[in-house]
Amino acid sequence: MLKRLLPTLALSIVALSVVASAASAAAVNPWRQSQPWNISHQGGEGEFPGNTMYAFKQSLKAGANMLEVDLGFTKDNKAIVQHNTTVDSRTNGTGEVGSFTLKQIQKLDNAYWFWKGAGGVSYDHNKAASGYKFRGIATGKKKAPKGYKASDFRISSLSELLKAFPKTPINLEIKGRTPAETDAEYIQNARILARELKNVKRKDIIVVSFKQPAVDEFHKLAPKIPVAPGIEGIADFLLFSKSPGGGVVALQPPIKYLYQGALVEVSSADFIAKAHAAGYAWQNWFSGDDSDSAVDWAKMVQRCADGIMTAYPVALEKFLKKTKSPAACKKRP
Repeated sequence: MLKRLLPTLALSIVALSVVASAASAAAVNPWRQSQPWNISHQGGEGEFPGNTMYAFKQSLKAGANMLEVDLGFTKDNKAIVQHNTTVDSRTNGTGEVGSFTLKQIQKLDNAYWFWKGAGGVSYDHNKAASGYKFRGIATGKKKAPKGYKASDFRISSLSELLKAFPKTPINLEIKGRTPAETDAEYIQNARILARELKNVKRKDIIVVSFKQPAVDEFHKLAPKIPVAPGIEGIADFLLFSKSPGGGVVALQPPIKYLYQGALVEVSSADFIAKAHAAGYAWQNWFSGDDSDSAVDWAKMVQRCADGIMTAYPVALEKFLKKTKSPAACKKRP
């Protein structure tokens, strides 16, 4: 009897092993990396005109693995690639983003105030005119660089962005509508984004916002798209060991953050290890209290960060090619 059962038992064991292996593979967080990804923040606004198609394409050519993109929302409720609540600092226009329709805002020059000279890069409005090297391309007053077109320097819609980079991992950050940046406007924008992504089948997108209610609302409406928590969700997890929220695949804090009056070392080795132990990836950005340079890049490599969001993707790529993560940073669930 036992002899007759042994082949069946063996097959059952093999089948269970296959199922277990499949389950284990499914449990691996695809955003975990043994060597941190080079994530171009706004396409690398310290090297290229931020949040333009030109910047995104240039940063990917330089070796960036992922794009970090900010989303504003127009008067006619279209998601666009825009960081600030007004167009004043980067374009040749003035006014709140929400006061423009998509058609109107795409007539603006999104590289108008990008200045590059011997002193580096800035968006200062009082520099020598000769340093605004991309000014006028978006509006057809100047010829685009070889391989690019005028629209690469205007404000793009989210749909244009997704079409342009169908196989590039993208981080989408929900921004507000007015300088007041209320929870209500963030939630409104989360709903619009969920609607725009309704038929998107991609698994290489992460949606995030500073406002946890916006992340929660988006996840409720688009539960299949991965998210990163807002400030409240990060604090709940790191400080109180609570859930950071549903659908979370990565935590995205700066190195230091002023939280309730205290400057907290958020991207510490212990906090990153805690996130990894819970199965989350860690992708940091840089606040005004951090240094987006080799000093802090080295910290993130040594602490096993999974991604570094930088304004300098060209420089970071050179750094990462000669700076490898410790053996302890091997990829794991």
